[in-house]
Amino acid sequence: MPVPPTNPLPTTTTPGRFPTGFLWGAATSAYQIEGAAAEDGRTASIWDTFCRTPGKVHQGDTGEVSVDHYHRFREDVRLMAELGLKAYRFSISWPRVQPTGHGPGVQQGLDFYRRLVDELLAAGITPVATLYHWDLPQELEQAGGWPERATAERFAEYAALAGEALGDRVSHWTTLNEPWCSAFLGYGSGVHAPGRTDPVAALRAAHHLNLGHGLAVTALRGVLPAAAQLSVSLNLHVVRPLTPSAADQDAARRIDAVGNRVFLGPMLEGAYPEDLLADTAHLTDWSFVRSGDQKEIHQSLDWLGVNYYTPTVVSGTAEGEAPVREDGHGGGTATPWPGADRVGFHPAPGERTAMGWAVDPSGLHELLTGLARRHPGLPLMVTENGAAYEDEVGADGTVDDPERTAYLHSHLEAVQRAVADGADVRGYFAWSLLDNFEWAYGYAKRFGLVHVDYATLNRTPKSSARWYAQVARSGELHPPAEG
Repeated sequence: MPVPPTNPLPTTTTPGRFPTGFLWGAATSAYQIEGAAAEDGRTASIWDTFCRTPGKVHQGDTGEVSVDHYHRFREDVRLMAELGLKAYRFSISWPRVQPTGHGPGVQQGLDFYRRLVDELLAAGITPVATLYHWDLPQELEQAGGWPERATAERFAEYAALAGEALGDRVSHWTTLNEPWCSAFLGYGSGVHAPGRTDPVAALRAAHHLNLGHGLAVTALRGVLPAAAQLSVSLNLHVVRPLTPSAADQDAARRIDAVGNRVFLGPMLEGAYPEDLLADTAHLTDWSFVRSGDQKEIHQSLDWLGVNYYTPTVVSGTAEGEAPVREDGHGGGTATPWPGADRVGFHPAPGERTAMGWAVDPSGLHELLTGLARRHPGLPLMVTENGAAYEDEVGADGTVDDPERTAYLHSHLEAVQRAVADGADVRGYFAWSLLDNFEWAYGYAKRFGLVHVDYATLNRTPKSSARWYAQVARSGELHPPAEG
């Protein structure tokens, strides 16, 4: 079996270059790329069920086949190696390795990840495993899902199972990806699986995701080698008031509380913020938080994963006035922002991606430097950043995507400036390696560095992939024209 590569701490070298040891990678998630939804013992996740619910996903698309990474992973690893990637961030499918969400693991599913990791290690690529990227086993949802404490307990058991199976191969682990989306889009606005629209359930889910994270860190530390690195990836919102008015400033505070500090507080500081509890007191007394929970959640991390795409612009809304809600999180009628019913959301200025999101790399710099100030000593990793565009295949079969290259360049410039300003940023993962199933948007939005023909499943690296490969190999931020 190949030996996991070691990753020394990055050290700054010459100006204009990224730190030596900086981890260059790309990211995916299991349900978005694997397919093989009913093979080798895998059972339904909440996303399988959500996709089968009429009207929930664009054109009724599903991840049943997706881009068939389950059968094509060796081809995909060869692509990564050709692109000079030093790391690959993937997620483990909980219903593939523990179909009911409890009990022993399924060896066929675990063997798939063993083969994938061995292939990565043989290619000199560091595997970065995420335990949960939204695909809760359907059986656990039927028992109550994330609003129930038992789900957090089952998650810790699953974490130990995965750690025991892969800990000899995988040294970088992430507990949760974007728990904000799991809680507030899944149980609040209902635009993500499981599609519930209950603000109290959303807050309960947020707490039990926090608790699951803490329990999972404890479980992993009990089975992994001492050198293993543990983290969590959060989609933190760069919240900006529309105007300097007191109402807009308070709106920004509210969204920072329920968008960011609901996770940062207990995970990094050991307590929920008092203003969040006050903002949501009309909904719940938070009695689902038991004595000792916040201590359990507050675990030491080796680094914090940061996912960033676009800033959030908000305003206060007068009583009786319907707030604008262009928050970029789908068109559901229910809000994903409990305690912030009178907050308006506005499009940020600037050019737009195919998602309608403003391109604003200053937000990534602001996020990284702000985290570095508030949590000194905690290394950071950009675990998702990228853009969807309307890619076209040329007559010669190539895919030229200069907009995506420009997006990546500007955001890597922001990372470089953040490092120069004192942020300890250890790596960058482009989202995504492959065009894939983009949740409720189905296959209508393409984020990949690699184009996938959904009819043939042929892979074609885009011009952005070639440019990114040059940066990853050299550690220097070349202008797009040189890519």
